Parts: sequence; structure tokens; C-alpha cells
Amino acid sequence: MDSRNSKDEESSVPFVADEYATIDDRPGIPQLFTSMPALNEAASYLAETTSIFTRCFTAVPVQPASGDSGGQELVTFASGETRGVQAGEHSQNSNMLVRSNNTNQNGISIFQGLIERVRRTVRGSADDIGWLQRAAEMPPVEDGTERFMEILDDIRHGLHKLPNTMVYLLVPGLFSNHGPLYFTNTKTSFSKMGLTCHIAKIHSESSVDKNAKEIKDYIEEIYWGSGKRVLLLGHSKGGVDSAAALSMYWNELKDKVAGLALAQSPYGGSPIASDILREGQLGDYVNIRKLMEILICKVIKGDMQALEDLTYERRKDFLRKYHLPEELPIVSFHTEASISPAVLATLSRVAHAEMPMFPPLSAGQPATLPVVMPLGAAMAACAQLLQIRYGEKSDGLVTCRDAEVPGSVVVRPKRKLDHAWMVYSSMNDDPSEADASQVCEALLALLVEVGDKKKREIPNEDE
Repeated sequence: MDSRNSKDEESSVPFVADEYATIDDRPGIPQLFTSMPALNEAASYLAETTSIFTRCFTAVPVQPASGDSGGQELVTFASGETRGVQAGEHSQNSNMLVRSNNTNQNGISIFQGLIERVRRTVRGSADDIGWLQRAAEMPPVEDGTERFMEILDDIRHGLHKLPNTMVYLLVPGLFSNHGPLYFTNTKTSFSKMGLTCHIAKIHSESSVDKNAKEIKDYIEEIYWGSGKRVLLLGHSKGGVDSAAALSMYWNELKDKVAGLALAQSPYGGSPIASDILREGQLGDYVNIRKLMEILICKVIKGDMQALEDLTYERRKDFLRKYHLPEELPIVSFHTEASISPAVLATLSRVAHAEMPMFPPLSAGQPATLPVVMPLGAAMAACAQLLQIRYGEKSDGLVTCRDAEVPGSVVVRPKRKLDHAWMVYSSMNDDPSEADASQVCEALLALLVEVGDKKKREIPNEDE
């Protein structure tokens, strides 16, 4: 007997040391799971489901005995033993059956919830990527890559086609307020050609609705001040904000806007944003959701809704309510990031720092040093993650399929370019290739051609 008690005591030892026992005292849950919230909740479901099914299988079913007139019933227990039960006990046994059935239903419901949670965790954003292309009500896209490459080649040979009868508004994306060189090379290049170009000074970490209103006011201010229509180029979230402004306020803006180009914009949504914020995904395992909330809300004084508005759920809700007008000329542009080892040495210049002047050098200009970041390596890592998990090509943050705006002329270059390349110059750009400002110029020149084509088509449709 002593040996049996000893074995029982050994079997009751917890999976981990007693110092962790206060973390979670729910039965049947290894305390190892408590350090990972998603696994902890899944373990809770498993423990509760196991306990419920155990009680279901040991319930006491009642079988009435045929031809029995003695006021007794035969009850078969889980052990297989059959006993006689007085008729007065029948109601109690019936209540036990009802409770058993209710418990069984609860167990099935919890088990189905567990299965659905596991499915969502494994699938992630797989069912959402490219949803715009599967939506039957969305208009088709037109491939404009070949014409874009022709325009880009002309630009590299000194042939510039952008008219000076318009104002060019560049709309930056998320976190642009903290990158002083965002779009600056493009603005400088346009100014040298005698074109009027502005960078929208919006709080990029604000919600899409708020930025849409600011962009609408920006367009009206430019139009009333210059008398020229505005051609917009939005990068990343800036493209989403610009599209929202034109969708929501088209009646006020239709005579003031000449077209919209979206470069690497998550118009359909972003798997990175969705996987960070969706329950049971990456944000649960390493607290990325909490870190992003601290970064956006506390550090840079932004709005967490700025990231939430880029999730698939929010984009679907928005696009059900608001649509881009059919008469608006639209060009969408997306790229695929390189994941070769060479990108690890790529540094992007995001700012510059002025050095203090010393007395012997006080007569000269202050020296500046570039502030660089390995954005190419970060984009390559994210692109590799999306490729492995979803089999999707991306620029590191936005998949190619989600960047194609329905009804637009789509540009799909073969050149490997990451998400940051469009707005930040690289320290080792290939001089034999077009730079970011030339690509932006070619996109806007293509947009002008698309607008001219739409003007010719609209009278024919009216006839």
C-alpha cells in the first residue's frame, strides 16, 4: 500500500516547477503555455473540452425495461453493470440525461470554436489576399507596363512630357512625418523642370477618414490659389488616403482633380497589418500589437486606427461604402522586392544631420552627414516571410495583387524594387537604371495619357 501511495504522489507532480504554479491554476494546462497567450487560450479550450467529453461518456443513460410492472427500471452504467432502479428515481435520472445533453452541446460548441481558431491561425490572411480580383462587382484592370517602360526610356533620354498646366501633389505614406527626405528628390526633380509640385503635409499616422478630409482641403486650396487642376501621386498609405478623399468628396473635387496614381499602395489591404492586429496571429506571440500601439500612440502621437484602416476587414468595409468614380483616370503601380543576399548591404538615406561648425571652418557651408537605415534588408525579410507563408510576391509590405486598383491601368515592372525605394534614395543605386524621381515622372506622364484617352471615350459613350 505504501508503494501505491508513493506512485500516486509522483503522478501528481506538475509539469513545471512550483514557482510557476501561480501563473495559471486551471486543471490540465501545462504552465509552459502561459507565456504565449494564443497557446494558453488554445490549451484552455483543450482542457475544458477534454473534461466535458469525459463527463459526457460517463453519463448515466436510462433504459426502460420492457414488460416490467414492478415499478423498476433497468439502468446501465458506464461499467456495463445493470441494476434495478425504483420508479421514484426515474425523474432524477431524466434530469441527469438533460444535463448530459446540454453538457454535450456545450462541449461540441467549444470544440468547434477551437477548430475555427486553429484554422484562422494557420490560414492567416491567405483567404484575403487578392480578394479584389475575385470580387465579381469590381471592374477589370488594364496592363500599361509596356507603355510605361516606353515613357520611362524617353525620360532617361531627356524627353519630358509632363505639362505645366497642372499642379502635382505627392501624398506620403505611413511614418513619413519622421522621414524628412520622403519624396524630396522627386519634388526637387520636378521643380528643376519648372513644374509646380507639393508634398502634402498631412499627419500620416492619422486615420484614413481624417487624412481624406485634409487631402480634400489641400486640393481645394491648391486649385483656388493656382487655377490649375491637381494630379495626385500617393505612395503606400498615401495612395489609400488619396483614393479615400476622391471617393468620399468627388462631387466637390471632380472639377479640380485630373487623375490619381497609386504607387505600392495596399488598396485591398495589407497582410502585415492584418497579421499584426488579427487575433491568434503574430501579434499574440511576441506582443507586436502592443509594441505597435506604444509606437504609434505614445511615441509619435498618432492614431492606432491608421494601421487598423489597412487591414483587410477595414478595407472591405470601406470599399463597400465608397467607390472610385469611373470617370477618374487611375494608374496603379506595384513591385516585387529582391530577397537576394546583396540587399543586406543596401542602405537607404532617410535624413541628414548637420555637423557643428568649428572656427577655422566658419566661413564655409555646414557639413552634413547622411542618416541611413538598412530598409532594404528589412523589406527583404518581410518579402521572404510573405513568400514562404502565403506564396505571394510583394515589395516587403504590400502584395502585388492587393496593390492593383480595380478599373485602373496597372504597371508591373520586372525590376526588383522594395517598398522604401520609391521615396528614399539608396546609397548604392545603379546609375544605369532609372531613379525614383524618373519612375514617378513616368507614372504621372502615363496618367496624363490615360486621362486624355478617357476624355475621348466619354463623348462616344454619351452618343
